[in-house]
This record gives sequence, structure tokens and C-alpha cells, in this order.
Amino acid sequence: MDPQIGTGPVRLEIVVASVRAGRVAPVVAHWFAETARRRAEFDVGIIDLADTPLPQDLSGGPEADAFTRRVGAAEAFVVVTSEYNHGYPAALKTAIDTVKHEWRTKPIGFVSYGGLSGGLRAVEQLRQVVVEVHMVPVRESVSFHRVKHAFAQDGTTTDGAAIDAAERMLDQIDWWARTVREGRARTEYPG
Repeated sequence: MDPQIGTGPVRLEIVVASVRAGRVAPVVAHWFAETARRRAEFDVGIIDLADTPLPQDLSGGPEADAFTRRVGAAEAFVVVTSEYNHGYPAALKTAIDTVKHEWRTKPIGFVSYGGLSGGLRAVEQLRQVVVEVHMVPVRESVSFHRVKHAFAQDGTTTDGAAIDAAERMLDQIDWWARTVREGRARTEYPG
């Protein structure tokens, strides 16, 4: 095996799922991105679906092609999602369905937020969906209950459980991304 495989940073894309006006998603996403950027094993980007107009009819086009290329270049993902009516945002489903093979084998983690449920019901649904596109959802996730009270004005949080969960989730994502990187170097995914 090539000794260079697995030594560079993992390209991690954070997907911001909510596109609603007045959303808290950018605060949560920024906090998580800063957490990931403090770790040398990641090269972190943010894909905000509010800035990525994908056609709901899945007809493709330049925006869809650019999004697909960016997904293809990433090695791992974290979705920052709200929970709307016990589910996840429609923009996220469109994003998942826009891309085909580029999602395959890549690990994905979830940072959810909401009221009392903290977005956990949305994450449970998402786990089922991402498996269908051959992604690998990691076990650990981050959840913010009563999200409007979870962050200070400067975008920081003192929620120890969320901070610890984020670090564990990043450990799992790093392990899976490097394992997949090595596997892809040896053989093609049979899916």
C-alpha cells in the first residue's frame, strides 16, 4: 500500500440545510466549522443550501453540476439541520437527490437543533435516507435543544455535552474517511 495514502487532511464539507429567513443555522454551522478547523486532520468547507439554488425537479443545470463536483471532491460531510414538523428541510432532500454516485462510501455526521427534540427526529429520518445513497452515517451526533438559548451573542456555546459530542463525531468521521480513502486506493466500491 502507498505510504502517502491517508496522510493528508480530510476534505470535510459542512452542509447547512435550512434555507428559511431568520434561520439560526449559520450560527450553529459556524460554531461547528470552527470546532472542526481547530483540528489539523480536516480541511473544512461550508455549503449553505440557501446560497445553492438546486432545481426541485432535479433537472440539473450549472448549479447542480457545480454542487455535484463539490460533493465529489469531498471525503466526508456533516449536515447541520433544523427540524420542521418532525422532519428535515426540503432543500436538503433536493440536495441529496441531486447527486448520484458522488455521495457513495463517504461518512456523514449530523448536527441538529430545534426546540425540545433538538432535531433528533430529523436526524433519524436522515440516517435512513443517506444509507440509500451508500453513505456511512457515524454513530455520534450533536444536538442542540432549545437552540435559541444555546449560543451566546458571539456564536459560542458552553453546552458541554454538545462540545464533547462534536469532538467524538469528528474522531469517527476522520477514521471512516481515512479508511474509505485507503479502501478506494485498493479497489473500486462494488455499489
